[in-house]
This record gives sequence, structure tokens and C-alpha cells, in this order.
Amino acid sequence: MEIFELLNYAFFRNALLGSLFASIACGIIGTYVVTRRLVFISGGITHASFGGLGIGFYFGLNPIFSAMLFSVLSAFGIQWLSQKQGVREDSAIAAFWSLGMAVGIMLTFLTPGYAPNLSEYLFGNILTITRTDIFSLATLTILLFSFFAINYHAIVSVSFDTEFARTRRVNTRFIEYAMMLFVAVTIVLSIRLVGIVLLMSLITVPQMTANLFTVSYSRIISLSIAISFLACVVGLLLSYYLNVPSGAFIIFVLIVIFFAGKLLVGFRQGRSRR
Repeated sequence: MEIFELLNYAFFRNALLGSLFASIACGIIGTYVVTRRLVFISGGITHASFGGLGIGFYFGLNPIFSAMLFSVLSAFGIQWLSQKQGVREDSAIAAFWSLGMAVGIMLTFLTPGYAPNLSEYLFGNILTITRTDIFSLATLTILLFSFFAINYHAIVSVSFDTEFARTRRVNTRFIEYAMMLFVAVTIVLSIRLVGIVLLMSLITVPQMTANLFTVSYSRIISLSIAISFLACVVGLLLSYYLNVPSGAFIIFVLIVIFFAGKLLVGFRQGRSRR
């Protein structure tokens, strides 16, 4: 089947649109996460969201909504414990990470009736993205653009040096909690793309790759969005033809792009030395 023929199918068009908006959201949020060195926190929030999924399955709620609420509360909880209660950040992350996974596993197995299909949440299935998912990702993208446009300089200051930002009278607490909120929401709304297991890579690897070629905050965002969307499209097409899980293939393509970029930068540096 030709590539253009796939565009006749609604599920493929939805997958492309979902990939585009998820790439934009993850590109913006991921740059903040990588710059602030919050990768471990993002991993904790990602796995804590499983607790929200379990709550949704058990009580008959929308699992994405319950996962989002649980993730936001976990993100705020990590921030509160590490900043106000004297708990080491890695310990706070481990506590919520473990809590979310434990609650999710228990409530999933206690859910009456047929066992829920966890594979699309754990490993992702981009072909199951609905119009509602696309609308949610598009809304998130608009909110992120608006928030960054208004608070760009404050976000950049907090990303690189929180203490310096405080001396410049930046409301660092507001920025930190607002960004943690966006991190949690972005993670949950992108779960269908690559799943809980691999989602952390989607908000770190494109930024790492972009950082090989530029140190500009805005350019890292732009380049990481492009890299994410490219990996999503290539991974989606190859997974369709090879009949393998799309989420895993998207992450595989991202890793390949990263190492290719690393080799290219190393080759250029070697030539310049000579």
C-alpha cells in the first residue's frame, strides 16, 4: 500500500495529527525538563500515572482523566516534599513512583468484569488516538504556547539558575508549580503515543539530540519538535509495514537519530581539529 493511500484512512490521519500536537507539547515541556535536569522526576510522574489509570478502571471513570489528576497531585507532592518537608528529591520521586505503580496494579486486578486492556497504556498504540485525544493535545499545545509567550524569560531563568532568578524577583514558585502541572498533563495526554514504559524518552531524547547542534533555548525547542515529529512519522510508517508496536519503533527511531547526530557532530569536530 502506498503511503498516500494511508491518508485515506481516518485512523492514520488521527495518528499524524496526534503525533504533531504531541511533538509540539513534548518539545516545549521536554526542553524545560532536560534543562532543569528533571528527567528522573518526569519518569516518576510517568509511572505514578499508572495509579490514576487503576483508579479510573476500578471506579468506572475516564482513565485518562483520573491518570491526569493523580499525576498532577504526584507532581505537586514531589515538589512539596522535596522543598518544604526536607525530603531528598530522589526519595520523594521514588515514593510517588512506587505508590502509583502499587495502586495501579492492585486496583487493576480488583476491577470487576473483564480485565482492562493495559497494553495500549503501558506500551502505547498511536493508531488508537481519537479525535478527543487530538482535541486535548491541541488545547494543551495552545495553552503551552500562551504560557511560554507570557513567561518565556522567567521560564528560561528558572530553567538555568533558580537562585539567580529569585534575585531578579522572578516568582520561581509559580513557575515551578505551573511547569510541573504542564509536565504531568503532557505526560498523561501523550501516553497513547508511546506508552508509560517508553514515554520518558519522548521528552528527553529529542532535546538531547537538538542540544548537540545548538545551545539556544528557543532553537532546542524548535529542533526537538521537528525531531519528535520526524521520528513519529517514520516510526508510524515502518511499524505499519513491519507489523511491530508503533510506540517502541518511534523511540527506536529517536535513539537512532540521536546516535547519528552524535556521530555527525564528532566527525565535524574531528575535521575541524585536523
